[in-house]
Formats: sequence, structure tokens, C-alpha cells
Amino acid sequence: MSNKFKKLSLGVITVAAAALLVACGNSSSSSKTQESSSAKKEQIVIATDGDTKPYSYVVDGKPTGYDVELAKKVFEKLPEYDAKVEVTEFNSILTGIDAGRYQVGANNIGWSEERSKKYIYSYPVSKTDNAIATRKGDNVSSLDDLSGKSTEASAGVNYTEILLNWNKSNPDKKEIVVNYADNLPLGTRLGDVESKKVDFVLHDTISLNTVIKDQGYDLQVSPIKIKDDGNAYSGKDFFIFANDEEGKKLEEKVNKVLADFEKDGTLKELSKKFFNGNFVPDASDYK
Repeated sequence: MSNKFKKLSLGVITVAAAALLVACGNSSSSSKTQESSSAKKEQIVIATDGDTKPYSYVVDGKPTGYDVELAKKVFEKLPEYDAKVEVTEFNSILTGIDAGRYQVGANNIGWSEERSKKYIYSYPVSKTDNAIATRKGDNVSSLDDLSGKSTEASAGVNYTEILLNWNKSNPDKKEIVVNYADNLPLGTRLGDVESKKVDFVLHDTISLNTVIKDQGYDLQVSPIKIKDDGNAYSGKDFFIFANDEEGKKLEEKVNKVLADFEKDGTLKELSKKFFNGNFVPDASDYK
């Protein structure tokens, strides 16, 4: 082999090796940048029970529903967070937020005075009417019509508090019998109404109509006006956060996105998709 050829070969090898080192360096730098970017993101776990259709339910092993999909869209607008959805029992949503396992609760969560002392609420994300599901022929137009009748309910839920408050305010009447059934799915409770185990279920109109239709129950749903319910939050659905500095920071950022979604029609679009109608709160709720 000539000296000239040897020099040329060595030159090619040297250039190739240098190019490889540069490529490796760039790859390593890119990898470190991605790792650094990922490390900067704060981890957020959104808790839901996957059993409150159409707000939260599971399809092919994945949680979806109005509240779930809205929460996902909200955090897509907040790139500083890496958010994931976790399915758990309803009562575990609250205890999980207390323990710091979850940062957001998204599960058709209504407002209650007791709960408001412990958690921070977002702007409302949907609004519907309170309603009573009964067997057909059992006409109900007010809570007074439920005197002496029985239901199944979870402790600490706003619907349960409505019934308990009625009992306290009407000591001269037969009390509404509340059988506590924590973590009992709405579908099961409605089945217990149909089988005459209990007389009624108080819930929101959207959920009652959805579950009754899906499961083929022969029940009727009657919208009901709660007298003196004492707050402007009746019938509204919220995200909730821990009542601490991190929760307050999250609430501010989430509320800003929700206000944008109200303006650009995102809330209305999701409402029509999951509720078959416009159940978005008034624009004044986002100020």
C-alpha cells in the first residue's frame, strides 16, 4: 500500500471518528436535556372513582368521562405539570388528597359547607338539577314528599347532607331514613330502588338518567327544588384540591384555564359530548 493511500485512509477514519464523537455528544446532550426537562415537571395525580357515569367511568381499562377528559385537557395547558389519572374508591379521593397521594379530585364533586372547610374548590365545571329517582307512580315534587321514606347514601356527600338537614329542620315529621352505603355504586343503589329495598335516590339529573338508561331500570326521575339550600353552588360540579399552598397554586392555574375553556367553547363541546346538552355554568361563575 502506498504512503499516499495510507494517509488518505487514516484521514477518512479520523474524520469518521470525529463525526461519531460529535453525534454521540449531541445525543447525550439531547438525552440530558430531555431528562432535565422531565425532572422539572411537577407530578400531579388526578383521582376519580371511574363509577360515576357520565362524569367518570372506565372504558377498556381506561378512565374517561366529562370530569376526567376536562381535567386532562386542563393539564395539557399547564406544561409545568406531568399529570396522570388514577381510579380509586370515592372516599379514597378525599383521604388521598389529605395524605398527599392525590393533588386533584375530579368526580362530580358537589359543594358542601363541611367539605369547603377542608378543601379548595375550583370554578364550577358543570351544572345540573337535583333530582329524585323513584319507582314509577311514586310522585315526588319536594323533600317533604320523602318524609318516612328510605334511601342509601354515602357519608359526607352533599346529597346526604341535604337529607340530614331536612331531618334536623323538620323534627315534627317522620324522618327520611338514610342507610349509609359508602362506595356502593349509583347503579346498585338504583337497582335497590327498583327491587323495593329502598324508596328513592337523590342525585343529579344527568347521572340518574344516564345510569337508568344504561342499565334498563324501570324508574322515573323527578327534578326537585331544594328549599333554602343556602348556597349558590347547588347542582354544580367542581374539581377539588388540598387546602394548602400547593392546592391554592393549583386552583389559581386551573381556574385560569377553565375560564379560557368557557370562553372558547371547550366546556360546551365536552358537555355536548358527554351530557348530550349544554350544562355549562353561567359565564359569571368564571370571574
